[in-house]
Amino acid sequence: MSTLSRRAVLQAGGALVVAIALPRLVPVVDAAAPAMPALPDPSQLDAWLAVLPDGSVQAFFGKMDMGHGIEIAIAQIVAEELDVDIERVSIVMGDTARTPNQGGASGSTGISNGAKPLRNAAAEARRLLVEAASREWDVPVARLAVAQGMVSVIGEPARSLSYAALVGGRKFNAPVEWNKSVGNAMDVKVKAQPKARGAYKLVGQSLPRRDVSGKVFGTRDFVTDLRVPGMLHARMIRPPKAGQVVGHVDSAALTTKYPQVQVVQDKDFLAVVAPREWLAVKAARELKVEWRPDTAQKPWPGHDGLHAWIRKAPVLKRDDALRKGDVEAAFAQAARVVDAEYEWPLQSHACMGPACAVADVRGDRATVWTGSQKPHSVRDGVAKLLGMPIEAVHTIWVMGPGSYGRNDAGDAAMDAVWLSKRLGKPVRVQGMRHDGTAWDPKGPACVHRSRAALDAQGKVIAWDFTSRGLSRVGVSFNEADPRDTLAGQSLGMPLPTDIGFGAPSESYGFANKRQAWEVVPPLQERYSPLRTSHLRDPLGPEVHFGSEQFIDELALATGQDPVAFRLANLTAPRDIAVVKAAADRCNWTPRVKPVIRSKKQDAVLTGRGMAYATRAGTVVAVVIDVEVTPATGRVWARRVTVAHDCGLVVNPRGLVQTIEGNVIHGLSRTLFEEVQFDADTVRSVDWASYPILEMQDAPEAVDVVLLDSAQSDPSGAGEPTIRCVPAALANAFYDATGVRLRRAPFTPARVKKALQSRSRKA
Repeated sequence: MSTLSRRAVLQAGGALVVAIALPRLVPVVDAAAPAMPALPDPSQLDAWLAVLPDGSVQAFFGKMDMGHGIEIAIAQIVAEELDVDIERVSIVMGDTARTPNQGGASGSTGISNGAKPLRNAAAEARRLLVEAASREWDVPVARLAVAQGMVSVIGEPARSLSYAALVGGRKFNAPVEWNKSVGNAMDVKVKAQPKARGAYKLVGQSLPRRDVSGKVFGTRDFVTDLRVPGMLHARMIRPPKAGQVVGHVDSAALTTKYPQVQVVQDKDFLAVVAPREWLAVKAARELKVEWRPDTAQKPWPGHDGLHAWIRKAPVLKRDDALRKGDVEAAFAQAARVVDAEYEWPLQSHACMGPACAVADVRGDRATVWTGSQKPHSVRDGVAKLLGMPIEAVHTIWVMGPGSYGRNDAGDAAMDAVWLSKRLGKPVRVQGMRHDGTAWDPKGPACVHRSRAALDAQGKVIAWDFTSRGLSRVGVSFNEADPRDTLAGQSLGMPLPTDIGFGAPSESYGFANKRQAWEVVPPLQERYSPLRTSHLRDPLGPEVHFGSEQFIDELALATGQDPVAFRLANLTAPRDIAVVKAAADRCNWTPRVKPVIRSKKQDAVLTGRGMAYATRAGTVVAVVIDVEVTPATGRVWARRVTVAHDCGLVVNPRGLVQTIEGNVIHGLSRTLFEEVQFDADTVRSVDWASYPILEMQDAPEAVDVVLLDSAQSDPSGAGEPTIRCVPAALANAFYDATGVRLRRAPFTPARVKKALQSRSRKA
């Protein structure tokens, strides 16, 4: 990140953006301040980048880096096209007044979609700067070269001009063709031709991340660190049981004891606000509320009865995502049918910390600081909540405690905005641990049924895969509509109506094939701690937990090695190459049945399993070497091998680190994570009741082989690997024990019970 001198700031009067980072203290928005700045116009080059007076470059990225380290990759792409030193390029992320709306962090599109406009914009800026130098010297463009932000005449080094001299501190005022019809896949078309891959010098290099030192040494501000002068602290009061609504609130007793405390109630929206955070915490604990039951709310089935309930629940919507051939006819003539069912639980985001947001609503404008991965969506939701135009809302992304999908960050922002509007002061909403784990949107629970028809020779002639579960958009994947937030629902807004699920993504070429999904009603319609939404790689891990485990079951049922079976049935060349690469990297040996090396309870059993999948242009295969200890029920993924093809690799080290994060998260969700609840209460509210993977359960090694396919553009990496981890672990467990675990997570109690059942049968 470049550092601006005071002189450079004062000289930048005509520059599009000048940024000054103020640690810890964020200035309050003055009610008498000038109007909000105009929104960036993505049809102008200046919306995408600026050359500052000192020649450094700012690129405006409408997404953000949620922990993968893509900030340095974006800087590499911009510096590459501009031919400037990478240290001279800084990235502005997720500020609605300064960055175009690129849909936020979503769908592993940070590089694949988010970088495209910036790459083209940088190439166009370079073209314009070179043409300006050409006019200055009356020299043809073909005689000019660019290096380190300097344009010079080839063979005449004395004749050179810096970018700073050509445009520094001023706007380009150049139009670009902005395609806004494709949402967060928006692209910018320009006259310039970006560099060919063979000309890259920075792209493809493992440059170090810029965010690590600030996190390690505590010098980088998180959203929880923000303090605004005059700010109040709030704690939200949620009902202790499902379906309860606010009855009598004894505000007088609390405010008599704590005169500085205010109680804010609007229908079922309830909060305490105080000038000091600890006072707000104490007040939230002591406020006496009489909760009334909602007679329309039915008891939950409890987590042990959840999957049985899903099987019996009515279907709100069914979709045949893929239908090929005549599946019914193939099953009618089958010599043998293989079938199985797989179960996946509700899971929490379980972020490192609960959500936090700061809001300052002053008259006809609002400023919001949020850790949401979609700040432009927060802006849109705030505008709807307050009845303001989006131009009057300024949302600023600040690093939060992490997010993979739709967590509780957007809820905190809406809560803070509503309180700030009511009180006329800046308000900071900070959740407690139990708020974050109990009330964040959950990854949906589901049941998968898979059937295969075999002919007399054991060939698969049909595959039928159906998922049934809670909607992945019980609340939307973003916060653009307050109906999808706790604030909106507690205020009585109409309920959201979206319904959706998903299907496996692979290239198996079975002659007859159907993939379908069915969505059942939510466990609670309004203001629910069990509302469901996007969790990392929405439905990828759970769907492929069923489909890729069944592929192994099919292989073994027909006496074939699982890797050989996949290679024989895959149709896409890239998919075949990735599966081969993973098998070669780990020296895969054929296995057609489990080899149980010991039946002693104190012995450690070892096994190996594979899973493969595609996601939005990326292909991944994962092999896991597992150790299972029957006496304790411990399952340890000792070694994980990943083959990964996401096209052009911008920063190999950053990509490997992203894949490693996928592996760790996938193992945690497969081994430990499950929302615990009974008929009316969520019981998993902390790290003891909702455990996650800890250091002793991390793999000994994660070995990654990167395949760079012939395609020129990169595809996503933030999510594809995780969808292979659960099935690969399940397949490895079977290889080690001869027991199929078709329900996640693989807790010690569940493992011991399954292995004891095997022992009794033996």
